[in-house]
Amino acid sequence: MEVNPIIQNVLAPPVLFFLIGAISIFFKSDLEIPAPLPKLFSLYLLLAIGFKGGIEIQKSGFTDQVLPTLGAAILMSLIIPIIGFFILRYKFDVFNSAAIAAAYGSISAVTFISAESFLESQSIDFDGFMVGALALMESPAIIVGLLIVKFAGPQDRPNARKMHLSSILHESFLNGSVYLLLSSLVVGFLTAFSNPAAITKMEPFTGQLFYGAECFFLLDMGIVAAQRLPRLKNAGSFLIGFAIFMPLFNSLIGVFVAKFLSLGPGNALLFVVLCASASYLAVPAAMRMTVPEAKSSYYISTTLGLTFPFNIVLGIPIYMSLVNKIIPITPL
Repeated sequence: MEVNPIIQNVLAPPVLFFLIGAISIFFKSDLEIPAPLPKLFSLYLLLAIGFKGGIEIQKSGFTDQVLPTLGAAILMSLIIPIIGFFILRYKFDVFNSAAIAAAYGSISAVTFISAESFLESQSIDFDGFMVGALALMESPAIIVGLLIVKFAGPQDRPNARKMHLSSILHESFLNGSVYLLLSSLVVGFLTAFSNPAAITKMEPFTGQLFYGAECFFLLDMGIVAAQRLPRLKNAGSFLIGFAIFMPLFNSLIGVFVAKFLSLGPGNALLFVVLCASASYLAVPAAMRMTVPEAKSSYYISTTLGLTFPFNIVLGIPIYMSLVNKIIPITPL
């Protein structure tokens, strides 16, 4: 593995702002981001990447590479939580195993954005249709997690906690982040199809502001991740090991799937990052509401306090190295 890409990644402004946020907690700085701003920037990032992704999908069309890639993305988000569930069952009950497994089967949009920034810093091309894979991978893992609880969990749950198919689908596709991402994807697609001139008008908002907003959002994420770290003591060594092992294991599966799909290095890295990332927004929101028996400190502290910083600081360059080894660039 080359060291240089790791150093370059650590010195990228978004990662540095993340580290600055985390360090502020360790040194007890009074740095504080007002509560509404991180939510606003989170919604902005989802809107921007969804809009740009919709434009790129319209431009590229549903080609022989786009459709299999999107299909493989959905398949991975169905398989990964099942694998995670069986691993976690060695130590945890059905509720906690299903909730944690769903978090690792879903994705992190900010990790995906960080991977895009890494590719741009390395001058490696990638296609916008990968945002479609991002949008499609968030919900299936939630569905799998809730179905596991429904069929593998105790059948004597109170009626108020018994889940029906309609409520499962509602939580999976209509939670705020998924809804905004999918909606923005459709808006971008329709705009590129019917009114391309409007894309230019949106460019200052969805393009030029994006990088700065990402840095600011990661500053807040660094603060939140550092605040979550002490709670990992309660998670135990098994779950801490799982938080590092699972992304690496999923990345290995992802890179072989990317090779099977004949994805180029840039698209392959984004696919691998989607497989290796974990949700700390959509899945926790759904699980808190529908599976209150699961401890939120488990699936939030591990995904946000450990897996997320591992991925954006070390994971992305490691996955790029893995892609370069298993999917070497074919000379023209």
